[in-house]
Amino acid sequence: MPAVTVENPLTLPRVVAPAEAKARPVLAVTTAPSGFEGEGFPVRRAFAGINYKHLDPFIMMDQMGEVEYEAGEPKGTPWHPHRGFETVTYLIDGSFIHQDSNGGGGTIQDGDTQWMTAGSGLLHIEAPPESLVMSGGLFHGLQLWVNLPAKDKMMNPRYQDIRGGQVQLLSTPDGGALLRVIAGELDGHQGPGITHTPITMIHATVRPGAEVTLPWREDFNGLAYVLAGHGAVGAERRPVRLGQTAVFGAGSSLTVRADEKQDGNAPDLEVVLLGGQPIREPMAHYGPFVMNSRAELQQAFEDFQKGLLGTVPAVHGM
Repeated sequence: MPAVTVENPLTLPRVVAPAEAKARPVLAVTTAPSGFEGEGFPVRRAFAGINYKHLDPFIMMDQMGEVEYEAGEPKGTPWHPHRGFETVTYLIDGSFIHQDSNGGGGTIQDGDTQWMTAGSGLLHIEAPPESLVMSGGLFHGLQLWVNLPAKDKMMNPRYQDIRGGQVQLLSTPDGGALLRVIAGELDGHQGPGITHTPITMIHATVRPGAEVTLPWREDFNGLAYVLAGHGAVGAERRPVRLGQTAVFGAGSSLTVRADEKQDGNAPDLEVVLLGGQPIREPMAHYGPFVMNSRAELQQAFEDFQKGLLGTVPAVHGM
């Protein structure tokens, strides 16, 4: 997992939860079912089976891969619409090209993030570059959907290209974990992603036997998804492994621990930590649209059919 890293985490600013912080209990641990998306790339549905009251403002998250493609096998998605939310694509291995009908787009690889605010609506496409299709290779990433409040659902679309080198790197007091703050804030340290809905997104690499206890905003929810390896979450040390999501309850700190022994293909525990301020508004979600009512969903479909969400560029460089 290349992402972005450093040789010595002890050279980084260090984060620790205050002694008086209230530990968040673990409410549930769920296992993501596997499926296929777009033109056939494998995904794990990280939030399947979790009550939305524990997810809000997050809607869904897919772990794409980890898969080793043969030549000619890499796949993407066709042109498709979105309205009413934001998509966050975080690439760990491989490369991916994005283009949208609003003029946003680019190529991401090895720790880069694409943050697309669909807002009032657009069309976009995601595909592997021709070089990866020709050669094959490793592909691994995440796509997260973040809801927008009603007041922002019809805002102008926006695109953010976040390079891996821009993320805020932090560590724990003993250097046992590397924390990559992609968006939001952790203990006063700000990530590069600009969010409309207040959230925090962190990719943590925890060395075998190390434990991480982080301060966590009490008005945020708390989720931990395991990308690789196995360990435990919460003060109660609830076991977790690849493809599982831990849901935390109320409190002001959360804890993740890596097991002493990891698998050979995953030397560390890799986990994505998410927190967000719940929107607490009605949500109507169908396919590529996330609105507040069925009437707004119907309007989104009608606008898409009329071409009001944009048109596919004649030449898109894929």
